[in-house]
Amino acid sequence: MTLTFTDEDLFRWIDEWTLQKSEQCLGGVRNRQLREGLLTAEVQGSARHPYHVEIDLAASMRTARSRLQSACSCPVGRACKHVAAVLVSHMLEPLAMDESPLTEQDLAQPPRAELLADLSRWQSTRIRPAQPRRNGVIFELSTYNHRPAVLVRRVKYGADGAISPGKWMDITADLLLEPPAYLTPTDLAVMIQLRTQRQPATKDEWIDFAATLQLIVSSGHGWVSCGTQDVLARSGAPRRGELGWVVDMAQGATLLEPTLSVEGGARGVVLGRSACYLDPVTGEVGPLQLDVRPEDADAFLSLPSLLPNEASVVAQMLQQIDPALPRPGASDTLPTLQITSMIPVLRLHTIEFRPAWLGRGDASQWADIATVAFEYDEHIRFLDDPSLFAHDPEGQLALLPRDLAEESRREAELRTVGLHRDTAPRAPLEGAGPQFQLRTHDWTRFLLDDVPRLEALGWKVETDDDFRHRITRVDVIDLDIQADPADAGWFNLGLDIQVEGRNVSMVPLLQQVLQSDPRWMRGQLDAIGDDENILLTTGDNTCLALRAARLKPIMALLADLFAQRGAPLRLSALDRGRLQALQDTAHLQFRGRDTQAMVQRLMQAPALGEVPPPAGLVATLRPYQREGLSWLQYLRQQGLGGVLADDMGLGKTVQTLAHVLVEKEAGRLDRPALLVVPTSLLHNWQSEAARFTPGLRVLTLHGPARETLFEAIPGHDLVLTTYPLLWRDEQALQAHAYHLLILDEAQQVKNPKSRAAITLRMLQARHRLCLTGTPLENHLGELWTQFDFLLPGLLGSEKQFNQHWRHPIERGSDHRRATLLAQRLRPFILRRRKDQVASELPPKTLITRAVEMEGGQRDLYETVRAAMEKQVREAISGSGLARSHIVVLDALLKLRQVCCDPRLLPGDAPARNAGSAKLELLRDMLPSMVEEGRRILLFSQFTGMLTLIAQALDDLGLAYVTLTGDTQDRATPVQRFMQGEVPVFLISLKAGGVGLNLTAADTVIHFDPWWNPAAENQASDRAHRIGQQQPVFIYRLIAAGSIEERIAELQERKATLADSILEGGGATGPRFSEEDVQALLAPLPGLPGKRLRKAGKRSTLT
Repeated sequence: MTLTFTDEDLFRWIDEWTLQKSEQCLGGVRNRQLREGLLTAEVQGSARHPYHVEIDLAASMRTARSRLQSACSCPVGRACKHVAAVLVSHMLEPLAMDESPLTEQDLAQPPRAELLADLSRWQSTRIRPAQPRRNGVIFELSTYNHRPAVLVRRVKYGADGAISPGKWMDITADLLLEPPAYLTPTDLAVMIQLRTQRQPATKDEWIDFAATLQLIVSSGHGWVSCGTQDVLARSGAPRRGELGWVVDMAQGATLLEPTLSVEGGARGVVLGRSACYLDPVTGEVGPLQLDVRPEDADAFLSLPSLLPNEASVVAQMLQQIDPALPRPGASDTLPTLQITSMIPVLRLHTIEFRPAWLGRGDASQWADIATVAFEYDEHIRFLDDPSLFAHDPEGQLALLPRDLAEESRREAELRTVGLHRDTAPRAPLEGAGPQFQLRTHDWTRFLLDDVPRLEALGWKVETDDDFRHRITRVDVIDLDIQADPADAGWFNLGLDIQVEGRNVSMVPLLQQVLQSDPRWMRGQLDAIGDDENILLTTGDNTCLALRAARLKPIMALLADLFAQRGAPLRLSALDRGRLQALQDTAHLQFRGRDTQAMVQRLMQAPALGEVPPPAGLVATLRPYQREGLSWLQYLRQQGLGGVLADDMGLGKTVQTLAHVLVEKEAGRLDRPALLVVPTSLLHNWQSEAARFTPGLRVLTLHGPARETLFEAIPGHDLVLTTYPLLWRDEQALQAHAYHLLILDEAQQVKNPKSRAAITLRMLQARHRLCLTGTPLENHLGELWTQFDFLLPGLLGSEKQFNQHWRHPIERGSDHRRATLLAQRLRPFILRRRKDQVASELPPKTLITRAVEMEGGQRDLYETVRAAMEKQVREAISGSGLARSHIVVLDALLKLRQVCCDPRLLPGDAPARNAGSAKLELLRDMLPSMVEEGRRILLFSQFTGMLTLIAQALDDLGLAYVTLTGDTQDRATPVQRFMQGEVPVFLISLKAGGVGLNLTAADTVIHFDPWWNPAAENQASDRAHRIGQQQPVFIYRLIAAGSIEERIAELQERKATLADSILEGGGATGPRFSEEDVQALLAPLPGLPGKRLRKAGKRSTLT
């Protein structure tokens, strides 16, 4: 593990001056080790021997406010330049903590060489014969005005032990770095303490002089001076001391002097938090017992001599400080001022200073600082100013009731905004109290963010005229818009602000914001507070401040336009919604009358008017379908493309066909409409066009013979083709121009680089339209592909779209940008959900989805059909229809199984890989339905099919329950479905077609059609019954052109057909004719060279 700390920790532990000095020691750091949180090292300085440094990193980093725990063998002792050098070295090359346990191999090693060397040196000092002491030092102890005086004198020892005094010694750094050999360790410890106590930066309250005295006594070299003869210092018992006042008649006046008397005639010593005594007669040194704190006794004894008229003031103050303090005799007291308010004041300054290392020719340096004062009404006192007196309005002296606790609390508030006392001010600022530094040195951000916080707390913030940080606030942004003369349909945008009477372009300034703060480009606008100040720096270093609430709407609208630095901002004329939003957001100015007229024309586009259905439409459009037709006509009128994205089953097909028919009846369909559909839906479009718009001339381009139809394209109103054929028929399709180009299930063109997508973009058409119930299946790139086909340039290039829309929304969950994208596309997408148009829907809506079998499934169907057709024909020929009942049912069963999934055929190996078109359609339908919150009942009469569907649901990760004839506990799956635990309920038609109440479902899917429509209706009524609150949509999946489609046709024209086949008995003749059987066993349409013809009583396939 590695213990690391931050720059902030380092500056909290070590002052800036020491850090600067540590640079010269970095090269001398060696032997660094980190074990159990303790960092040790040696630092080679100017002395002969290296200093040993120990830093307890674990303790120093325990909290964000922990102090540095360090020790150094240099005279400073801690937090010195050697410690700083070790810390910096560790930051540059962190050490991993050695936590590995000792191995058996480690334990088996011989003692380390360095250990043996240390033991040898130690032993040699013990066995070396003692040398007679010739030189030494003594410490002479005395007092002056209750303060201790310690002088160090060098002495010589005679052979008889007599002491000869020598010269006084100064305790210098060099002396301590290379101490003389005659100094004992105790002598050296005393001298280090004395030097530390004499440092200017050492405060009295830090000093424990009593401990120093005890150390001097224990050295045996301390002497108490009594004037004529010194006495060897020794430890004494505690003695009482008493503070008081004495009268001094000096200078012809009566003065009162503070005094300290000690029992036994000893001299009292009070310094910092120590109180002790020296007895010059006995040499005793011991603790002094007082009735007040040593600090208060020190302050009391430091008072000057008092004149009689000052005694009352002092007595009054001493009573407030500590009643145990003796008071001079006085009768008068000072009045106390009545203060109505105390206001803290923060003053900001820029001061000039010249560090000692600056040369004569070097320019001065400048520092930004803050000072603190408190306004007690009209009386101002700086922080740490001890004055408690002021003059009242009549000029009389009075007490100023300072609230020192409140002042201290106010100073603590400064620390919360990053201001801290400067312990080593760079330059004095007379009469201003202590100086404060800003930890981050970012005064601009301090003015913007922290000053309002302080002002809200009651602070007054003032800046000197020479304070060098100034900010200009910006409130108004002007938007210039001009039509691009070189590119019709585009506008050039300009963003300007007014700064001191001049225009400044915001485009490069906003690019600064986007580069410095990723929240803007990532669309994390919600993470940016409205009151947050955004800083912009102009070319002439003017600092501008803009509230985020003013900038956020503009950046939300235009962030994607800043993709290329330095590139002009351009906006498509199609982006009418964004133009409107910009007009509402900024001051909109137009350059040129043509531009203004163009923008106003876009803003005032005609409202959506109702278009009556075409006369030739064989259908009654519901209200929402009439609205869809009007919307499609509106897009055509405006020359725009769009996406009709209604939910599945709401009639996108009939709305589109009505749209094409309106164009024909209005005489605008002078070119064909090209409709591209999935292969599985081709048959559905053919039948729907024939059903709803029989007046349209429809041409279907499908199958191997389609090449003969290419020349007939201009002579038709509606041309149908499929996605797989697009690139194969590319040249033939590009040879013609189209009035409408329509894509059904447009989400299938997901890859913009696919050949189908490329072919579609190359086709020439006046109007383009996409149809899809799921315009977005997997990712936003699919949406971009559709709009790149519909309205090229609206969403920019694919790279720009990914950078500014897709990635922030999909990866960053940027809901704001997702909302903005939806707003931008809203004019071009019409999407109605079933719950939105439920009032317009009948209680139950039946939707038939025809799907084309392809590949192996289609071939297998035809193989089975041919074999079954032959078998049935032979059975009927030999036994007649009435006696061929089992043979016919078996044939129809096998064909229905192939339509569902060839794997249902028993023991048919080729069926394993033939595929299932309906199962693939189900794979596409169910995820989107579940995502929309739909609750689904899925019926099939084949329990084996339900097993295959269950496997597909497992692959899709969709939860389900199953109910078949083998289900013993019917209540549990019903309960789980009704309580919303699972969205899909798989039910066999026979087991669940009756007797269940499943009103939690709003969707019913019949995977395979049943002969008897009444059985299907009963199954559907499991959801569509009393208690159902939602519209119910019923889907019937049909394999196009197969026996299933024939069953559906027979259901419509002969409702009793199923009863005739399944129930038998009762009738004297056949229940259905041979024509019915021939229709059920007819080949798939479009198979060349195969047709069914009758030969007498036999049916022959040729």
